[in-house]
Amino acid sequence: ITDPDEPVKLFVYDHDTFTPDDKMGDAEFDIKPFLEVVKMNLEGLPDGTIITKVKPNRQNCIAEESAIIWKDGKVTQNMFLRLRNVESGEIELQLQWIDVPSSPSSQAA
Repeated sequence: ITDPDEPVKLFVYDHDTFTPDDKMGDAEFDIKPFLEVVKMNLEGLPDGTIITKVKPNRQNCIAEESAIIWKDGKVTQNMFLRLRNVESGEIELQLQWIDVPSSPSSQAA
């Protein structure tokens, strides 16, 4: 994520072996609520604690309310996104924030 003010955009295609892949729709969602929770100090919270909920609105493609939770020591969000520019369709996503330790070469600088 280079700009958290920009929505995350997903484009869904089918997979065809002998012909070009067909566009199946697109969706977008706001990553800011998830990133705001990631910045909180959540260590010590009970597993499964709901931190906040994201409601569907006209600015996102979320099909139903989506909870951001503390699970197994990670911030996690399950969501269903309604596809646009197609007759019907949804995709299911699970977001998880995983801290990646800095590489040794970046610490030496």
